[in-house]
Amino acid sequence: MSLSRNSREPDTTTEIVHEQSYLDLLYRKLDTEREVTARRRDEALRGQAETPQAAAERDASATMYGERLAQLNSVEQGLCFGRLDTQDGQTHYIGRLGLFDEDADYDPLLLDWRAPAARPFYLATAASPDGVRRRRHLRTLSRTVVGLDDEILDLTAPDQGHDLGLAGEAALLAALERRRTGEMSDIVATIQAEQDRVIRADLGGVLVVQGGPGTGKTAVALHRAAYLLYTHRRQLSSRGVLVVGPTRTFLRYIGQVLPSLGETGVLLATMGTLFPGVTADGTDSPEAAEVKGRAVMVDVLAAAVRDRQVMPDAGAPLEIGVEGETLRLDRDTCARARERARRTLRPHNLARRVFVDQVLDALTAQSVARTESDVFDGLPEIPLSANESPDGEVLDARDHAAIRAELAADPAVRAALDELWPVLTPRRVLADLFGSGERLASAAGDLLTESERAALLRSAGGAWTPADVPLLDELAELLGEDDTEARAEQARRQREERAYAEGVLHILEQDDEIIDEEVVRVRDILDAELLAERQQLRGDLTAAQRAARDRTWTFGHVIVDEAQELSAMDWRLLMRRCPSRSMTVVGDVAQTGAVAGTSAWGDVLGPYVGDRWRLRELTVNYRTPAEIMELAGRVLAEANPELRAPTSVRETGTPPWRRGVDPAELPDRIGSIVDDELAAADGGTVAVLCPAALRPALSSAVHTTATTSGSPDRVSVLTVNQAKGLEFDAVVVVAPEEIVAASPRGYNDLYVALTRATQRLGLVHTGPPLPALSGAAELPGEPVR
Repeated sequence: MSLSRNSREPDTTTEIVHEQSYLDLLYRKLDTEREVTARRRDEALRGQAETPQAAAERDASATMYGERLAQLNSVEQGLCFGRLDTQDGQTHYIGRLGLFDEDADYDPLLLDWRAPAARPFYLATAASPDGVRRRRHLRTLSRTVVGLDDEILDLTAPDQGHDLGLAGEAALLAALERRRTGEMSDIVATIQAEQDRVIRADLGGVLVVQGGPGTGKTAVALHRAAYLLYTHRRQLSSRGVLVVGPTRTFLRYIGQVLPSLGETGVLLATMGTLFPGVTADGTDSPEAAEVKGRAVMVDVLAAAVRDRQVMPDAGAPLEIGVEGETLRLDRDTCARARERARRTLRPHNLARRVFVDQVLDALTAQSVARTESDVFDGLPEIPLSANESPDGEVLDARDHAAIRAELAADPAVRAALDELWPVLTPRRVLADLFGSGERLASAAGDLLTESERAALLRSAGGAWTPADVPLLDELAELLGEDDTEARAEQARRQREERAYAEGVLHILEQDDEIIDEEVVRVRDILDAELLAERQQLRGDLTAAQRAARDRTWTFGHVIVDEAQELSAMDWRLLMRRCPSRSMTVVGDVAQTGAVAGTSAWGDVLGPYVGDRWRLRELTVNYRTPAEIMELAGRVLAEANPELRAPTSVRETGTPPWRRGVDPAELPDRIGSIVDDELAAADGGTVAVLCPAALRPALSSAVHTTATTSGSPDRVSVLTVNQAKGLEFDAVVVVAPEEIVAASPRGYNDLYVALTRATQRLGLVHTGPPLPALSGAAELPGEPVR
């Protein structure tokens, strides 16, 4: 399939003048709504409240108006992009949000693209017009109509044009040929039918979106987030939506898409940022990352926690000196306490209370026995009264409780308890585990080989890596957090603050010199402050902002991009974040590069949802020209002969090129190669994709060249992993043979690298070229300028 400009373009200015008039009306309406919303927000912020409930309602109103104002401000560009003329004579305009005419029974002036009534704009075709006679795409610059393209879907109409089954072909072609800027653009004006069906799929369950390079998987995922928030606002606004991407570079690239669609309440994250307080900037070896990603690490971590629940050696009781006496804890006593604690099935830190109670009971019994013995030691025998038994206790229950409390507070006893059953944090356990060959061997047992354990070892103080994050999350579940004391302290502070506030108000109310209005004002202030204290972080923070600070937060929906790269441990973390299993999983198993990643969706989803997941496929490649995909298809066949590349919809007439360069000369020659591509890209972006070992030297050389030419922001030097999910006008793949050799899934990585380009692709070989790349036009003996 090849895309060409074949939609009707009106050649008169009459239609543009008409559309400009309507666009002016829409912007006047937008400006009015902004003004009214801003005024209502300010009034809410200034409003007085006589009760805590009134204060909460005031704050909720201010937040609501603030969010609406943010939406209105976000749609300034491209407010209206389409129009539908139906066969029954109605006209509907389509845009980024809905606007209504209050003076005409709230008739829609502009339909939100997510509204059901707007769906024919994306689905209607000449074969199935769905009641649409004409679909018009409006091209605007700021608030000005600069062009329009019509598609006549009525096959009997005299002005009917050719139809390829792609909605808005002219608008789509213009979007595809647009130069890349380093930020992803939304596709709201050019969503195609197969993409729309994914975007509007039901909220519930796990939806897997499998799509090759350039099929718009990421854009579809983001538009799905916007659609779900629009359609299920009440259900999702309190829990939020999580979007997980492969890298921070990727998140920066997509960061403006959702705001441009009027949605700001979505948390964008990488797997490495999903454990609050940890910055996962380290890098694992491929071997370490693969081992850390295995499901068997669950058992290794559980064993590592159990290993921290230590016992005294047999025949060598633990001796504790307390106020001149020595108490002893033998192995059997500690073993019984440990067994009782473990039977509770509570996490380690919560089960510790049971262990501590049992041990303190045993120590108390020892201390009581010695105390009673010491009371009568050296004294003459005293006759017993009629109701006394020679075996009766001298100390009563209060005495026992006092002794137990003293033991619990004694530093030596506390130190012994911490040695036997310490309070642990996930970071401490994982750092100790990976920092000690002895600990790792004990926890792993036969689960890991000696070489696999060696791959996990690292020196103390090493940086956390993204593969550590799901392990830390797993440990947080195994350890738990005993927050009993913290919650009690918080409740105590709240009681004190309430008592203080009520005391101040009582004084004010008794003072005749203070007018009633002043008392009300002060009461309002105090109540609002106490309400804010009780709510702590809830206040003005969105669900996404609160979720970013709370490891235990569960989301209303989770969207995972480049999901094929996730390990088994990554999936465990994500499933904890989404117990409802309402998820959109987006990826391409043909592009799996991580050794811990997957080649079959059922393998990773089966443990959680069995076969209860839905598959949707995107088959059309909008990004990559046919000339490049032909070459990439040969590489894909090397990776997996059973997989098929998506079909490209356009050609550029520019075939990929390849050139051999001596490895020693590469840093010196890469600059001129990039210069050539910058000139050919004509203002677009250029990426140099290379093996990790070459990146430092190439980055330095390319940065110097790009700075000299005044184009530093248009050039990137990245590894294949860093480039996942991104796109550039021109791509130069350096040392493709080394990319393939660097990983067991090297051909998958090369396939990813080849399909990042939207216009031009070049290959720079430092060794014998791969046979799969023989389709590129060779430039033998041609000097690099």
